[in-house]
Amino acid sequence: MTGGRWLLRAASLGAALLVWQGLTSLDVNLWLRFEQFPTVGEVAGAFAERAGTGPFWQDLASSLRRIVTGFALAAVLGVAVGTAIARSRIAADVLGPLLEVLRPVPAIALVPVAILLFPSNEQGIVFITCTAAFFPVLVSTRHAVGALTPVWEEAVLTMGGGRARILFSVVLPGALPGIFGGLSVGIGVAWICVISAEMISGEYGVGYRTWQDYTVIDYPGVFVGMVTIGALGWLTSTAVERAGRRLTRWLPARDSSGPVPSSAARTRTWWGPGRSPRAPHPAAARAGATGPRSGSGPFPEQTREVTP
Repeated sequence: MTGGRWLLRAASLGAALLVWQGLTSLDVNLWLRFEQFPTVGEVAGAFAERAGTGPFWQDLASSLRRIVTGFALAAVLGVAVGTAIARSRIAADVLGPLLEVLRPVPAIALVPVAILLFPSNEQGIVFITCTAAFFPVLVSTRHAVGALTPVWEEAVLTMGGGRARILFSVVLPGALPGIFGGLSVGIGVAWICVISAEMISGEYGVGYRTWQDYTVIDYPGVFVGMVTIGALGWLTSTAVERAGRRLTRWLPARDSSGPVPSSAARTRTWWGPGRSPRAPHPAAARAGATGPRSGSGPFPEQTREVTP
């Protein structure tokens, strides 16, 4: 990312803070009532005060532990079940109807079930977090796997590959972009539900502390919790997106100033300006009439097809 884009993003955030400071310091009350809102300075002071205490970091560690545990379980289960449903008719018939019935149920509505089902609040909150992230990952994986072209699978079968080779060499790598789309959505939904669960049945955590501040009418503390939740959500979402870009480095590079180049454009780039796939490479002319090597041409690495 260029320095100009970083500067634009920082300016956008700074402008939002200036608007917040102006509305709250002037006690604006035009339909929306800002006179009881804390100012940016009050929230910053409360944040600095909280950051120097042990309970703040204990709450932070509790929420992060719950989100990482629940999200990791949801990622593994969502990818496994989504792949099974997309690849197996039996799995689709057995698991599909049950999951479609459960999918519209909000994860936060499962708090009473978690309280009755699990022996501790900690396990119940992890269960709710896992459930919240599970369905976005499941749906994205199912669609990504189902959208793969069968040509790649047939090519592996032609070369003697088995089911395991197809799964780990074709299916999962080909579905990775769609899977990480679901993971990016899932981490955001997981944060919503883990904070809500902490407010209802938690003992520690950012959500629990935010709700406690609300009950004692400590509005700067409430906004400290909101800012902390937003920062944690942004950091974890960024981590998921960076991991996705690293694991899908084989995808065509996207120029920030325009769309992904077409297959024909990438082919022209491969062969170089002013050439075409049918034109002989200059090195081939220098090779003389010695005949082609084994493969698809004089230099197989230069004549292979570039797929989109």
